[in-house]
Amino acid sequence: MNNQKRNEIMQILSEKILHPKSELEFNTPFELLVSVVLAAQATDKSVNIATRKLYPVANTPEAIYALGEKQLEDYIRHIGLYRAKAKNVIALCKKLIDEHNSQVPEDFDALLELPGVGQKTASVVMNVAFGAPLIAVDTHVFRVANRTGYAPGKTPAEVQDKMQRYTKSCYKVDAHHYFILLGRYTCKARKPDCASCPITSLCEYPNKTIA
Repeated sequence: MNNQKRNEIMQILSEKILHPKSELEFNTPFELLVSVVLAAQATDKSVNIATRKLYPVANTPEAIYALGEKQLEDYIRHIGLYRAKAKNVIALCKKLIDEHNSQVPEDFDALLELPGVGQKTASVVMNVAFGAPLIAVDTHVFRVANRTGYAPGKTPAEVQDKMQRYTKSCYKVDAHHYFILLGRYTCKARKPDCASCPITSLCEYPNKTIA
């Protein structure tokens, strides 16, 4: 795919998906950070169900750390890998308290040093909380980038690198939101709804499901 088509795709998505945002529910950078850690290999819906009960009780590093792993597990046990996630969140809270004055660092490398935080989580937090032009690659972004031909790659890191290079600066803040929403509701894994997709004419997927 050439850059002209990539730019057209982003222009169309920017016109169709106004003011895109994360579907995770949060009010502070810390709530966002915890929610993104919990959302690994889980749905935003399942995380929101848990945090609607958790955050009114504990939504600061000190408050969640005071809960301890076992009590935190009670709030998140319906989320996949909840024991490991509870352990990471408690450790993450301790590190924020000890090393960052209980604040989420506005620095990519510092975020990567937090327990349970990888490239995707750090990119999401930097993008959503702080407006950084970083493109996070989750399963939806990975699928859409490969299926459309926008940024094909064998690994999320390869896709992220290509999307950062190929996407115009004016679209970078919202780019991964466009692809997430497109992948979640239209370009679905099992049965893409190509007939209603706004970028069908530009997409290079050879097996389009247009009747």
